[in-house]
Amino acid sequence: MNRDTRFAADAMLGRLARWLRVLGYDTWYDIAVADAVLVEIAAREDRVLLTRDRHLLKELRPASAHEVRQDDPLQQLRELVLALGLVPPRELFTRCLLDNTPLVPVPPREAQPLLPEGVRGLSGAVRRCPACMRLYWDGSHVRRMRAALEGALPGWGGGA
Repeated sequence: MNRDTRFAADAMLGRLARWLRVLGYDTWYDIAVADAVLVEIAAREDRVLLTRDRHLLKELRPASAHEVRQDDPLQQLRELVLALGLVPPRELFTRCLLDNTPLVPVPPREAQPLLPEGVRGLSGAVRRCPACMRLYWDGSHVRRMRAALEGALPGWGGGA
């Protein structure tokens, strides 16, 4: 698998979908979609379907799928990386964690008044989701996520 690998995650894998987005992988996820529709979307958009549902795999037979066996989201991510031979990203946090849209940089002058008061002085890039307008910056939450990634996938917490 390569950096262009795209995923579709079933309703049980929302936290895994979020971690894949942290890594920059295009990951479709909608908790309200029926299994048959999910399989259709994955096939139509050439996505690897991620599921814990053996019945879905057996009955609907998706074209490209991976059965996730771990319970913990970071262990699910590690399992997927190893099973599919995924490569570390050049950069983390390039997709909106909520809606999967690629983030766009916000110029520093424009970003500062948009940020919460307590983080306006932080250095580093600020990005915005053009779909939902959510802002992303390198704060304590990002540092904790990088550390968690590093624990599950050594060498992946800072981008390659």
